[in-house]
Amino acid sequence: MPDFTATKSRFHLPRGVTYLDGNSLGPLPLAAKTRMAQVMQEEWGEMLITGWNKAGWMAQPGQMGDRIGRLIGAEPGHVMLGDTLSIKVYQALAAALALRPDRRVILSDTGNFPTDLYMAEGLIETLGKTHELRCVPPEEVEQAITEEVAVLLLTEVDYRTGRRHDMPRLTQKAHEVGALAIWDLAHSAGALPVDVSGGKADFAVGCTYKFLNGGPGAPAFIYVAPRQAEATAPALSGWLGHAAPFAFEQTYRAAPGVARMRVGTPPVLAMASLEAALDVWDGVEVAEVYARAQELSERFIKGIEATCPMLTLASPRDPDQRGSQVSFHFEHGYEAMQACIAHGVIGDFRAPDIMRFGITPLYLDEADIDRAIAVVSEVMTDDLWDDDAYRHRSAVT
Repeated sequence: MPDFTATKSRFHLPRGVTYLDGNSLGPLPLAAKTRMAQVMQEEWGEMLITGWNKAGWMAQPGQMGDRIGRLIGAEPGHVMLGDTLSIKVYQALAAALALRPDRRVILSDTGNFPTDLYMAEGLIETLGKTHELRCVPPEEVEQAITEEVAVLLLTEVDYRTGRRHDMPRLTQKAHEVGALAIWDLAHSAGALPVDVSGGKADFAVGCTYKFLNGGPGAPAFIYVAPRQAEATAPALSGWLGHAAPFAFEQTYRAAPGVARMRVGTPPVLAMASLEAALDVWDGVEVAEVYARAQELSERFIKGIEATCPMLTLASPRDPDQRGSQVSFHFEHGYEAMQACIAHGVIGDFRAPDIMRFGITPLYLDEADIDRAIAVVSEVMTDDLWDDDAYRHRSAVT
């Protein structure tokens, strides 16, 4: 078992705050400040443009992709870092549809994160409205995987409730009918054991600012299975995905393998922060983190249910069926969450009525969970949320 006291000491955690929102934005790794200063002063400052070669900036998306790949069960050389998660969803979906030109259905579920669905809708428009985005309730996905389906597009862990899909089983079902499978790992990477290789995923995408603690706007990643890598056609044929970017050829030639999924210039400063965040994972196994998360989650659920009967568990009761978050239904969930935040426990709200709490053992322990239970209980049992101060809706909930 990792020394979670040691990992906690590697984060900046504001005094008086219990942070249960790492499933939305991870806290600041202390080393990130030093690493970013080093890149700004010693690399950008002193090397200027020569840093692309001298400091290895150009190679970092692949090197850091491999570090993330270890956390998601990917084969070396098949994860690439860069751009945003929305861009990576678009790339993966466009590539998968091109590999199944005789099919027209993109299958997803009604609980999927909206950006994935929005990107699918936009791609369908671009393709001349010749495809259909078909969304079914999460529990009906398996039955809906038919020979009409070109691509299965799912997020493994539901962003509202933490409910988990069975990635290997649904991927196998997709393959049995000739479809491909794309998995969004936004709430999986760094939260629970993932095996994209063993589970036979065709493509996977994810972000690095949640459980991987890379910082706001940290770059996304994409995985392309080895069997698909050379056949994948990048819809966004960016300069850095070219086989020879500095040959400055007039026409596009795809780089080998997953490198063709590079699009824009690597975000060097953001990668510096993420690099420091990934250092925390050295010597830490995701399975051990997940096991600890479930211990803390069970403690949290038990404490909340014992004191807050007005809250209804929205997450699966079975720990094996949920990710590293716990959610509760409450009619006035927005106001209640704002009151919790005002009293030093930070979670977040997801419409229409979800109070969401991330359980992240790298920097949370029993004392944090117990304090969170006490604060939430006080807010709920004393109706502290019923105050006009908590009704104003901010841009980010």
